[in-house]
Amino acid sequence: MSLIRIEDIAHVRFAAPDLAQMRAFLEDFGLVSSDVDGRLYARGTDGRPFVHVTEKGSPAFLALGLRARNIADLETLAAVEGVEVEDLGAPGGGKVVRLLDPDGFLVEVVAGQAQLEAAAPPPEPPRNSVSRHERLRKLVRLTAGPAHVHRIGHCVLNVSDFRKSEAWYKARFGFLTSDEIEAAPDVTLGAFMRCDRGDRPADHHTLFLAQLPQTPCFLHAAFEVANFDDLLLGHQYLKARKRTAAWGVGRHIMGSQIFDYWKDPWGHELEHWTDGDLLTADDPPNKMTMQDLLAVQWGTPNPMFEGKVAPSPGLVAFVAALNLRIRRLFRRNLKVKSA
Repeated sequence: MSLIRIEDIAHVRFAAPDLAQMRAFLEDFGLVSSDVDGRLYARGTDGRPFVHVTEKGSPAFLALGLRARNIADLETLAAVEGVEVEDLGAPGGGKVVRLLDPDGFLVEVVAGQAQLEAAAPPPEPPRNSVSRHERLRKLVRLTAGPAHVHRIGHCVLNVSDFRKSEAWYKARFGFLTSDEIEAAPDVTLGAFMRCDRGDRPADHHTLFLAQLPQTPCFLHAAFEVANFDDLLLGHQYLKARKRTAAWGVGRHIMGSQIFDYWKDPWGHELEHWTDGDLLTADDPPNKMTMQDLLAVQWGTPNPMFEGKVAPSPGLVAFVAALNLRIRRLFRRNLKVKSA
């Protein structure tokens, strides 16, 4: 039983040395931004007051925001954790509880934010296929420009001890596992976790925790766009603006979403996605391989597999499993010595 059950991801927070440069990138990416009290707040079309925050400073990921159901849940969380419920002090107002996870990532749990009026997304056009002919005497004429980001969907963090972090997030926020990833049988690399909304659908994952060989770090955050055409128009626009592509376009296996990854001016990855899986609390967890994680159903292969001397997915999984086993053994030996 968790302390509370969060409703969704709320935002991601960064520092950057040049807010004007970040604003230009975010607007090319499809977000609407504004300066408030020396911080840059960017929002999508869903009415949330912001989904991406930047303050001035050395380039860094600063915080993950999660949305609680109400302020009473914040009070429950704060009482158990021994912290205060504070004013959020950001567009939309609201309250926040700030916690540090096992790797020192700041987690901002928010509630009570005032909502803006949601903007109407671009109309979903009828489509023709072999089995269905919906578009009759209507021509396809798309308008070039940035993608229309609707909302933030998930965040991916690299952690030092997956099981420890998994337990921490599940105990506090009620996450459910959608897919657990194994580098080898019984050698878990991480898991895609979703919000527990009971019988109301939730995204396949709101948080993905991975235990990769590098030090704990932010890996990427993902933002839903209007549809497939909109994602491709965004890809074309970002490419024309000479932004740095990271990976895409393709369709993932876990989550099933069509994806397109880009890097902000300081190397932090942001993803456009559309057509992702929706699950309820009744859907059981699955076990998948690291090869499944790195593969695509169609589209651009993972960047590590491009080039003439690219390793095989099996070799990457073997090295990752070996690394995890060594770290597990090292931690076990430390526990024995300290006992």
